[in-house]
Amino acid sequence: MTHFDCTLYNARQALGDKLAVRGPRAGFAHESEAAVPVQMELKRIIINEVIDQQMIMLREVDGERSFPIVIGIFEATSIDRRVKGLPSPRPLTHDLVASVIETMGGELQDIFISELREHTYFAKLRIRQDGELTEVDSRPSDAIALAVTAKVPIYVAEDVLNEVCGEQ
Repeated sequence: MTHFDCTLYNARQALGDKLAVRGPRAGFAHESEAAVPVQMELKRIIINEVIDQQMIMLREVDGERSFPIVIGIFEATSIDRRVKGLPSPRPLTHDLVASVIETMGGELQDIFISELREHTYFAKLRIRQDGELTEVDSRPSDAIALAVTAKVPIYVAEDVLNEVCGEQ
């Protein structure tokens, strides 16, 4: 990957602390010890127009661990547009999902990257509606794009971080 073919963007500088909301981990009280959530922030978006391999970097809010997730070009550009505050002439898919959640009386509470299985990450949209918490399966790239759209926290299970960061 050559540097002139990539766009590196520091999301933290563009959004400040908006993606790194600190506070209690509401709704995680019943998670197992292996799935303890760790709050993360979007640190970087890497878009490569030469090969079809885009990446986002997540970094621990209250620590030093970080890791990349390979995502598609649509999700990468959607996240990049959101971070840069660029408007789109029509709502994008992530705008649509956020609007549907809100219109139906729900609120996207956060997103949770819950599992890593056979080199594939699994995520959940955590939606609160009428006092109930519902988890909806999602690709991590879509979940992170929604987190950026709705400005909600990103969490990753401790065991996932341990696996990708090489800690035991």
